[in-house]
Amino acid sequence: MSENTDERQTARLEYWRRNIKVIGILLAIWATVSLVLGILLGPALNQVASIGGYPLGFFIAQQGSIYVFLALIFFYAWYMNRLDREFGVEE
Repeated sequence: MSENTDERQTARLEYWRRNIKVIGILLAIWATVSLVLGILLGPALNQVASIGGYPLGFFIAQQGSIYVFLALIFFYAWYMNRLDREFGVEE
């Protein structure tokens, strides 16, 4: 009985470890795109190129970060569905 409980506890810890790891990676991507590219490097990117008539830094800050954020949400949903199936906790 104790062995089964230990296995479940180990599986739970692994599930949350992997969940927190992917959340950290996705937050780092989001922060990089929205803060670093959109704000800190925005003026430099404005000098490089333009998209749709708007300077690149402005576009990334206003639209690009939203597109990346939506892509991250869809990736997280897909990843968590896969992880849930792997650990047998799917809906």
